[in-house]
Amino acid sequence: MQNIGIYIIGDEILSGKREDKHLSRVIQILNARGLSLAWAEYLGDDPVRLAASFKRSLATSDIVFSFGGIGATPDDFTRQAAAAALDVPIVRHAGAVAEIEAQFAEDAYPKRVLMADFPLGAALIPNPVNRCAGFSCNAHYFLPGFPQMSWPMMEWVLTTHYTHLFHQIKLVEKAINVYDAGESQLIDLMNDIVKKHPDSKLFSLPKLGQHRKIELGVIELGIKGQENDVLLAIADIKAGVTALGFAWDER
Repeated sequence: MQNIGIYIIGDEILSGKREDKHLSRVIQILNARGLSLAWAEYLGDDPVRLAASFKRSLATSDIVFSFGGIGATPDDFTRQAAAAALDVPIVRHAGAVAEIEAQFAEDAYPKRVLMADFPLGAALIPNPVNRCAGFSCNAHYFLPGFPQMSWPMMEWVLTTHYTHLFHQIKLVEKAINVYDAGESQLIDLMNDIVKKHPDSKLFSLPKLGQHRKIELGVIELGIKGQENDVLLAIADIKAGVTALGFAWDER
């Protein structure tokens, strides 16, 4: 299964002027299709940093969705950064021009048509709201920052290109609450579980007390991954916690 990652781009997100809504929605969109998010990265409107990040992920087999910065105003750098990462020029895409002309007629010129300038070789992602397309290059999908546009565009990409990945792996999560224990007392057990079940992912979530100190006795200890291995791993976790003398119950 390919990893899926996202970039969320914009100085307005990093400054707090706007609150990000993409992360939680992307997780929902993926989970509804039996997919999961492997990584997420927030980036400001910095062309050098954008190009470096794109170049790094373009060198992988990851499926990547990028939200924001594909407009034509001087503070939008995503298109140019993608071209730099790919080492190709920016060119005007005839299909994107046709979409913009169909939506805006003569008002497409002279400025709106600038949103049809993409890295050479890019494919279009249709925009159901205003027909100003997004674009894709090498399993990287560049979408507007506006949720009402980008979320259906992301769903279109998944349905058009990745239905073969939907619900291929049944991922489950199992956990217990461990009482009267600190994480340090469970580390050896955790390491044993990780070694014995390398294809699953262990997690330990201690709860915070009123004074931001870790409370003894409230640790959510669990495992997530494919069902068969998770069932074996959680059994080993329960047995290990019991052997250490700590009380636990099902989460």
